[in-house]
Amino acid sequence: MPQNAGEAIQIAFLLSDNMLATSATLPMEMLLTAESANQRDRGSQRTRLILSTVSAQGEPAATRSGLRWTPDHALENAPSPDLVYVPGFWRNPRPIIRRQPQVLDWLREQYQNGALISAVGTGCCFLAEAGLLNGKPATTHWHYFDQFQRDYPEVDLKRQYFITQAGNLYCAASVNSLADLTVHFIQRLYNKRIASHVERHFSHEIRRSYESSGYFEEAHSRHPDEDIIQVQLWLQDNYPREVVLSQVAERFGLSTRTLNRRFKAATGQTPLDYLQEIRINNARDLLKTSNLTIAEIADKVGYQDTGYFTTLFKKQLAITPREYRATVRAKLFSAE
Repeated sequence: MPQNAGEAIQIAFLLSDNMLATSATLPMEMLLTAESANQRDRGSQRTRLILSTVSAQGEPAATRSGLRWTPDHALENAPSPDLVYVPGFWRNPRPIIRRQPQVLDWLREQYQNGALISAVGTGCCFLAEAGLLNGKPATTHWHYFDQFQRDYPEVDLKRQYFITQAGNLYCAASVNSLADLTVHFIQRLYNKRIASHVERHFSHEIRRSYESSGYFEEAHSRHPDEDIIQVQLWLQDNYPREVVLSQVAERFGLSTRTLNRRFKAATGQTPLDYLQEIRINNARDLLKTSNLTIAEIADKVGYQDTGYFTTLFKKQLAITPREYRATVRAKLFSAE
């Protein structure tokens, strides 16, 4: 999610028949509350949120509550999103998924473009059906654990967690967990103060924190330097873009020297090494899950020079991107 002052963040809410309306309306209201709070804090220099609803062909969705919801866009003409919310469903979502193969293609495309994708409850089946969760941690509604495990044996189902994260893919077990996840997204978009403001307004009770209720690939929360945590989140959200460390340091009120020193002390890595690791990890996943060319993948993870990308990739993994793809594809499709 880009976070430059005044820049617009596109957030898409997928609509579909039999969805739970609250799995879209609750995060919508939380995000709009965050935007209003930030506007009061920062005036005109603010991150704008553009919320829109989409459905497979632009058709209205009949929600579980009886609400008939007309989307803003069909998938084919929807703005390219930075964040996607996939709703939860009442009962078995498989018949709906089978009727909407174009949604699976769209989710794969958004993932390849670097969007964050959040799914809740049985909506996590959309991500699993698209193949995006193969070999990755995930969760879903507790009632469907056994069915999910049978349908998607290649997914690493984490039954004991309410939230899972694997790169840009997030799964929430329930609408309550989705609220906790949305607080986390708000902190990424704005800051911890705005996130706490939203949390207080939408939940009067003391809730478990996002970090304590989830399973995460990223370890950014395991050190106490909150400024560096915010820098890490910013780098995760903006890795496909041109990143100038002096500008990143200025954004967070630090000198370049201080940023490098504190980042290394907190994470054991320099900011540049951390950024390169994010880019290469995302490239690895695209090599495994997409048919994009090496040049296209290099561009999507932030490298315009394919040769330089290949050199960095081989330096980290001792294998070229092309060799890596051949190896993982052979393992993926070989009979056991």
